[in-house]
Amino acid sequence: MIIDPRPVLASVIDDVRTGTASGTIAARFHRGVADVIVAAALIVGADTGLATVGLSGGVFQNVTLTHAANEMLSDAGFEVLVHRLVPPNDGGLALGQAVIAAARR
Repeated sequence: MIIDPRPVLASVIDDVRTGTASGTIAARFHRGVADVIVAAALIVGADTGLATVGLSGGVFQNVTLTHAANEMLSDAGFEVLVHRLVPPNDGGLALGQAVIAAARR
């Protein structure tokens, strides 16, 4: 699957050029990225039958994006898994590495 960022970026550029308020631009950007996440999940779900999506990785430190994607995915019928106790970024990765290292001893 190839995700084309050009439509979202073009919208941001258009908004900047027309003097749209920065808060509005940011909200539209986050909504656009969440739309792409949902579209990708729908494609993968249709191909595989999977209905669970995990939102993980550094990008999901962004509370606005995580909330929007979570809500939109849930509305689309997906079960959404999000981090609660371990951070979605390198801290979570480091914890996983520590657990594996401890298990190998």
